[in-house]
Amino acid sequence: MIDEISLKILKILQKKARIPNVEVARQVGMAPSAVLERIRKLEKMGLIDGYEVRLNPERFGKGQVAFIQVQIDGRTQTKKLAGQLALLAQVQEIHFVAGDDSLLLKVRETDTRTLGRLVREEIAALKGVVSTRTTIVMETFKESARIPIDDAVPIE
Repeated sequence: MIDEISLKILKILQKKARIPNVEVARQVGMAPSAVLERIRKLEKMGLIDGYEVRLNPERFGKGQVAFIQVQIDGRTQTKKLAGQLALLAQVQEIHFVAGDDSLLLKVRETDTRTLGRLVREEIAALKGVVSTRTTIVMETFKESARIPIDDAVPIE
């Protein structure tokens, strides 16, 4: 179980992963060495998966976002197909979902033309894919990888 200070550290790091350790220490009222030790412990516990930089997709010509529902046949191994899809650089997320479709993908591409090519030539062409349905995002109002952390919920 983690305490209130560790939760506060997680919240700080989630807002700004590159925040200097000394600043985290100042915000939680601890010595920098103690904060560093807590962060290492949180990493070992698996509460922190890693740190990554969020690039501006528009600046890299990858502003087109789409969600693709992939229906697979009953004989296809879902994990194997998901592994093949994960190899595609444009695929940012893969979710196994309930309902008629088996997988839900979030992808980023240059434009609808290249998105269409990705769907036809890469995704729909995979063995076991029965059909795809693409929803093109017109505008994004919020996008985040942050996890809401409830102070009242103990983490073991």
